Amino acid sequence: ENPLFSTSHLLVPKTKSTAKKPKQNKMVQAYIDRIQEVNPLINAMVKDRFSAALQEAAQVDKLIEEETGGEEVLEDRLPLLGVPITVKEAFALQGMPNSTGLLTRRDLVSGVDAPSVALLKRAGAIPLGVTNCSELCMWLESHNRLYGITNNPYDFERIAGGSSGGEGSILGAGASVIGVGSDIGGSIRIPCFFNGVFGHKPSTGIVSNDGQYPPASGLQIGFLCTGPMCRYAEDLIPMLSIMGGPNANKLCLSAEVDLKKLRFFSVPHNGGSHLVSPVDAQLLQAQKMVVRRLEADLGVKVQELFIPQLKYSFQIWGTMMASPGKDGKPPTTFAELMSEGGKKVWPVWELFKWLLGFSSHTIAAIGLALVELFQSSHPSPFMLRQKESLQQEMEELLGTDGVLLYPSHPQITPKHHHPIFTPFNFCYTGIFNILGLPVTQCPLGLSKEGLPLGVQIVTGKLQDRLSLATALYLEKAFGGWREPGKTTAKP
Repeated sequence: ENPLFSTSHLLVPKTKSTAKKPKQNKMVQAYIDRIQEVNPLINAMVKDRFSAALQEAAQVDKLIEEETGGEEVLEDRLPLLGVPITVKEAFALQGMPNSTGLLTRRDLVSGVDAPSVALLKRAGAIPLGVTNCSELCMWLESHNRLYGITNNPYDFERIAGGSSGGEGSILGAGASVIGVGSDIGGSIRIPCFFNGVFGHKPSTGIVSNDGQYPPASGLQIGFLCTGPMCRYAEDLIPMLSIMGGPNANKLCLSAEVDLKKLRFFSVPHNGGSHLVSPVDAQLLQAQKMVVRRLEADLGVKVQELFIPQLKYSFQIWGTMMASPGKDGKPPTTFAELMSEGGKKVWPVWELFKWLLGFSSHTIAAIGLALVELFQSSHPSPFMLRQKESLQQEMEELLGTDGVLLYPSHPQITPKHHHPIFTPFNFCYTGIFNILGLPVTQCPLGLSKEGLPLGVQIVTGKLQDRLSLATALYLEKAFGGWREPGKTTAKP
């Protein structure tokens, strides 16, 4: 049995029901106890604020006791009142570190909150601490020289994903219920997939990306997204409504969605790129089961498609990420980001130092800096054409009522350090950052090895409510989050 559950497991309630409990101090304490129980095993939370959280919870209890208009009044004004949350360390959370895994930023403490975090706190949420990420948020594994490596709660020898892997791990372990992540190539969706929880990459421009490090530059500003990560699908819409602020009105999240009136499509793989692993048979089967369930329950016809441009997903992502911004300035190089607060990093010399055991950076970060040395500063005209062709085809396909199923990743959760051998597999998620489309990551039970299965749900721009409604349906159909070590049954 997974040692994560060798002791009594805390049965923590969902966000909305939590908000109605009169004793938030006990609820926050329950989550703190759970984190203290599991974090030594998964290394997900890297800095806590437990004392402050308990004080804030006590203030919430007092507020509830003194409210004369009933809990409904408070719930309307403070929808997340007393709900504990966790935050990716790359985001500014007042009083907490904001290093993004760089040793040279180890002493930096945030004096303010990132806008998305501030909105959640204003809605009544109580942050418990910050969670681990990959160095500079640009790798599939949450590993850095400052905090170490984060483990997957379903198998400690496997990765939690990146870059929001600490969030994914702590959610999957049942030690948090909602969290904040960011995504420029799959950094919300990949950890959610590997840890069996829900996540949403919103339509571009809905949630503020301010207050996180590193800041996006060049065209990357339009690809980075901040979004919610949750154990339960029903918490995605409340979180997105709050995190988006006034921009959330563009999404009409309160509008009712009739799944029977939507058009569904399924794309089983990217067409066989030689750079990317073939999709695991269990993931293909899980996606087929979703198709069969949709057709049986809703009476819809799910059309299977093959989109040839998806074969170039990594090349399109790489081309666009390296392209100059609208001001003509190229994006900040990875080596420049690695040099923050310290001496200039020379990638080849840094690799030599790493081989001798003297580098303060991970091999993944050094490798990314080395790859940049060989990148052309001029975007490939062929890849630009492929991107425009794919953009047009996807927008015409999805429109305002289309939903597309696509693998979250070609592999089930890899073992630690293995992504170094398959560095381009993230393109299954990364392509949708380039296209600016909203995507919800949805768990689909566990594999025969007891590891999470899942699927991406993609919709047209500003049609986030369609993928979120589909995720709610699939949670009921396939069971949603499963406790690690408790169930190994297929969906």
